Amino acid sequence: MSSVLEKRALKWIPLALATAVALAGCARDGYYHDRNLDYTEAAPAPPLVLPETRNTQRYRDAMPVPQVAVQGGRVDEAAEIAPPQTLTIGSGLEPEFVERRQVGNQTWLVVAADTGAVWPQLESFANSRQLGVQQSDANQGVIVTSQATLSLQSALRAGSSEVRCEQAGQSVAGCLDALEQYLGARSATASASSWTAQRLSQDQALQMRQQGDDWEVVIPQSIDRVWAELDHYLELDFSVEGQRDLLATSAESYEFLVEYMTQTERGRNPLQIVFSPDVRRMSQQIRLALQPNGDQTILRAINASERRLNADDQRELLERVSGYLR
Repeated sequence: MSSVLEKRALKWIPLALATAVALAGCARDGYYHDRNLDYTEAAPAPPLVLPETRNTQRYRDAMPVPQVAVQGGRVDEAAEIAPPQTLTIGSGLEPEFVERRQVGNQTWLVVAADTGAVWPQLESFANSRQLGVQQSDANQGVIVTSQATLSLQSALRAGSSEVRCEQAGQSVAGCLDALEQYLGARSATASASSWTAQRLSQDQALQMRQQGDDWEVVIPQSIDRVWAELDHYLELDFSVEGQRDLLATSAESYEFLVEYMTQTERGRNPLQIVFSPDVRRMSQQIRLALQPNGDQTILRAINASERRLNADDQRELLERVSGYLR
């Protein structure tokens, strides 16, 4: 009889343990601890303060915040989010730190760094070469010397800069050669500390819009700058025969003739190919035309072949090409 009672008592032990664990969760203001109350009652702690006797060379800001980010008023509306970079790692289109651009007799440098990082280098270049600085204006991005005028502005691609060295409106070849060598040698020394310099930036972004049955890209830059950038990157990217190929360029008419396999053609399955006049996927010739529009440039894709170029294919090609400028 006692053994039976002992067995029944043992059966209740797990239930008792479970009940004890459940009741252990009960706390204030009800059956469970509402942690939301902890957040409402939390008070800010005083900031950490390093002692004045610290080694200031050892303890500094790892990522200094630009003053421009903490000044100014309240943001009233959402900012326009720029699309991601199109030229991805491994595409073969990664820009060199310093590259040249040319339209006619005008030549300039494109530097793969923000203007805030390039400006101190221009000042250092002018001083180290003893060019006789007569005027230096960070707000305008201009350094006037006795030999030439150095100018700096944001490039079409985000995070890049354009540097010119001119005299009487003409590019100075020797100055550009020296600048290219000087900036290229200092590419590894660019750091976040240069954010303290004056920062020139572009405010506008590219706009893709539809005009009737056609698409076009509105680029808020002058046509010479746009043509130079597209000429550089089309030569690099449109080099795959049968898929995308740069056939001809015209700086006078601001046009490019390309051979391109459209998205519609690439998407044809084997059955569609068998029952079509073309026994294989075919590319077609398309003109990429630039047109000035005040202080803007319009980019269009114009069919130059007998094959059809629908609106979706037109937009896909324009998005690819305009991606060089982002």
